[in-house]
Amino acid sequence: MTLVSPSDIAIPRDTLQQRVANRLRELLVRGGLEPGSKLNERELCEQLGVSRTPLREAIRLLVSEGLVVLDPGRGAFTPEWSTDDISNTFELLGALEGLAGELAAQRITTGELAELTALQHEMQAAFERRDLPSYYQLNARTHDLLSEAARNPILRETWKQVNGRMHALRFRSNQDEGKWVKALDEHAQILAAMKARDGAGARQLLEQHLRRKRDAVLKLYRAETAR
Repeated sequence: MTLVSPSDIAIPRDTLQQRVANRLRELLVRGGLEPGSKLNERELCEQLGVSRTPLREAIRLLVSEGLVVLDPGRGAFTPEWSTDDISNTFELLGALEGLAGELAAQRITTGELAELTALQHEMQAAFERRDLPSYYQLNARTHDLLSEAARNPILRETWKQVNGRMHALRFRSNQDEGKWVKALDEHAQILAAMKARDGAGARQLLEQHLRRKRDAVLKLYRAETAR
């Protein structure tokens, strides 16, 4: 199991309970924990600078979110996806994001629209630096903001659960620069639809955006599993 540098992920003790689960999610997203790998508690405790109790609590939380699976007698593992799992999850995610975008176009506040605009500029700057980790964080916040702006708590919670399962795969698929350029352009179009309060247009753009992301993820996944 390959882990990222300890200096990247050391956890301040005064926020220990709140941040262990978040840092484990980061490991999954950044590729520090590969699909199907066992979570080695001793190594993770050393890397994160925590004891086994908060680590196990965080693992239980990730199990409930579908980001980790438990195999009785063997331990906790990162999930392995089939192509059907990926396709079906993105199909649902596209529908959720499309609805969120349609509602957000009608309900987004001036402040949220300003933040969305700033995020677009920052994503462009991250792309120009070829800073993929920063771009992904900004990208993730953009989609999160759209789900907030929809003003539908049930939709948001459902989206968060489904989206969380795809984090690692969504991140890794952006490593193809051509697809990265296309994704950035799609985000610019989504922002324009938000500014125009075009709910139908925003829905269509987000659904298309997720279909392209699904295709990119599946292409990468098939290539990796064929090795």
